[in-house]
Amino acid sequence: MGAGHPECPQRLDAIADHLRATGLDLALDFHEAPPATAEQIERAHSTAYTTEICDLLQRLRDEGATRALDPDTVAGPQTLAAALHAAGAAVAATDEVIAGRAGSAFCAVRPPGHHATRDAAMGFCFFNNVAIAARHALDVHGLQRVAIVDFDVHHGNGTEDIIAGDERVLMCSIFQHPLYPYSGAVPKGPNMVNLPLAPYTRGPAVREAVEAQWLPALEAFRPEMLFVSAGFDAHREDELGQLGLIEADYAWITQRLVEVAERHARGRIVSCLEGGYALGALARSVAAHLRVLAGLA
Repeated sequence: MGAGHPECPQRLDAIADHLRATGLDLALDFHEAPPATAEQIERAHSTAYTTEICDLLQRLRDEGATRALDPDTVAGPQTLAAALHAAGAAVAATDEVIAGRAGSAFCAVRPPGHHATRDAAMGFCFFNNVAIAARHALDVHGLQRVAIVDFDVHHGNGTEDIIAGDERVLMCSIFQHPLYPYSGAVPKGPNMVNLPLAPYTRGPAVREAVEAQWLPALEAFRPEMLFVSAGFDAHREDELGQLGLIEADYAWITQRLVEVAERHARGRIVSCLEGGYALGALARSVAAHLRVLAGLA
């Protein structure tokens, strides 16, 4: 997205370097992501938007050009490939987990996805990776109920736009409010459990809110699979927000989700990277998340 932009390639480098430095990489299986197809993308996005954004990104690739789609979101020559593979990773991970070839999966992808609405790119996002994967589980694999859990510091407005009112999906989220994209305080549908948090809220209060509101809703819904929009920009070191989570909080949240998945979903979880822009905190937080998902914590 250009020099100095927080959504930078070094984010994935930091994660990979930390996994190697700590030896955690030896406990994980790695897979290259295939590109998503138009059919897969259109389970979450309109055909008109899918065609329009793919045509635009194709032109930028062919011309070697860049274009700002909004003040935060810049597309360049490699954006089409990156965005297709990010969405494809979520779909492929869903296939692997449902087939039982993996117990759970984490998609280390960029660009992120949870701000991409049915009809628009925004907030660093082009395709809504988690929503595409969730609809793939429902429409292709025939699951009846899936949950999406979003703990990014920013409200996943795009995911809410896509799945609000879909009785097959329960979405639980925490996010700082007010903060970009300045939405979420009033849920768009009865299948949303939105927890707006005041700036400088720290881990204990977040855990209390999760236990009081997320967990009862998830237990009542009994999801057959969980999808996670794993944003780590609520970390106290991240300057894009003002929440106060630390690695132990991400591990605790992940453990609660694993317990729900074990009770209702055969342990099936697919997690997709969203935000997280303080590179050291991002890498440590992803590692804490992965240790719990992999049963190593």
